[in-house]
Amino acid sequence: MLAAGAAAFLTPILLTPAAPAAHADDKPAPKPPGDMSTLGGAKLGEPGTQVDPRPGAKTPDLPKKLTARSWIVSDAETGHVLASHNAHWRLPPASTLKMLFADTLLPKFPKDREYKVKRADLEGMGEGSSLVGVKEGETYSVRDLWLGVFLRSGNDAVHTLAAMNGGVDKTVQEMNAHAKQLRALDTHAVSPDGYDREGQVSSAYDLTLIARSGMLKKDFRDYASTVRAKFPGETKKSKKGEKSEKGEEGKEKREFFEIQNTNRLLTGDYGLDPYPGIAGVKNGSTSKAGNTFTGVAERDGRVLLVTVMHPKGGGGDLGVYKETAKLFDWGFSAADTVRPVGELVPPGGQEPGGDAGGGGKNGDVRGGKGPDQASLASAGPTGEGSSGGGMGTAFAVTGGCLVVLAMGAYAVHRRWPLPDLARLRRHGPDRG
Repeated sequence: MLAAGAAAFLTPILLTPAAPAAHADDKPAPKPPGDMSTLGGAKLGEPGTQVDPRPGAKTPDLPKKLTARSWIVSDAETGHVLASHNAHWRLPPASTLKMLFADTLLPKFPKDREYKVKRADLEGMGEGSSLVGVKEGETYSVRDLWLGVFLRSGNDAVHTLAAMNGGVDKTVQEMNAHAKQLRALDTHAVSPDGYDREGQVSSAYDLTLIARSGMLKKDFRDYASTVRAKFPGETKKSKKGEKSEKGEEGKEKREFFEIQNTNRLLTGDYGLDPYPGIAGVKNGSTSKAGNTFTGVAERDGRVLLVTVMHPKGGGGDLGVYKETAKLFDWGFSAADTVRPVGELVPPGGQEPGGDAGGGGKNGDVRGGKGPDQASLASAGPTGEGSSGGGMGTAFAVTGGCLVVLAMGAYAVHRRWPLPDLARLRRHGPDRG
């Protein structure tokens, strides 16, 4: 299989989370509320696991020993929800909320725009925040900052981009407005970076909606699938005989260091192989949220989205990735043997394209406009400058759209070229 062969080109990257989270697993597990939203289908508002095998079909059993408080498996193209568990349970999202941050702000700034960081830009970050290494007084491109957000979940990069956008408060307001536009109605942002704040919640259903929207954007796809890149460090004066980046002696020289993606289904780790076909999108971990993860993967032309929230285990545990991988495996095996238990609704103002009912609580909400058609156009191959394309990725999210909006419904647009693994093998990571 092409995906399996691709994975062999690269060695798994070993990562240590910046801020391990601790679970109180000795306490009784909380129960889902009895009044969860039914947006996307009535079954999605019911507590417990929802799956509907087709009569007479040999549907594989769901994975054993799933511990997550909430999860959802869906087809990214059709929007069908194949199975779910407490899909609308509003829980702390951790850094998966950065997907909403990115989906909101990415279109605002050209990637080559540069910004000099001020002291005030880096204030207000929570204690123990994950950082990429943004420094006061240094200048960064927008592309540098987004790589810091997606690869290292850097709250310093998030706050810098928020400062460019007019501040944290304005950014959070825009994130909440965008969530309503996407009909991610379980979601309420209080911080732009996902750091634990009172009242900050999302759901497996909403995180999947947000990821699906984000993957419509070429830059989002590029960043989400990047394994490693070079990040700007400090600017220092060149030593005698050394030349600056412009080839001048005695001038200032910018240092760079490598950053690696903390999505371990993309990179692998001890006891965990990269997932074949994985192409992003975002992981997270905090004390209240535990571990959270939303991933997208392709196999044999089918693209699935899986979100897992708060499995048992500490912040350094690989459980969230292992449970996600099991659900991916099940979804690819079971997709043709189950009937949808719900659907991923399109943004406000668009008509659902699936065959599962979307009525019920919150089901009639229509807010904002759908994405403009220009933003959904297919983009060309990825540019130079980063180690793009996940290990084992069977399609390049840099080269096509998961889904596009057309005539009020989600239309499928398939174009899944392989990433340029040969270049990575020859030259290694480029400057980011």
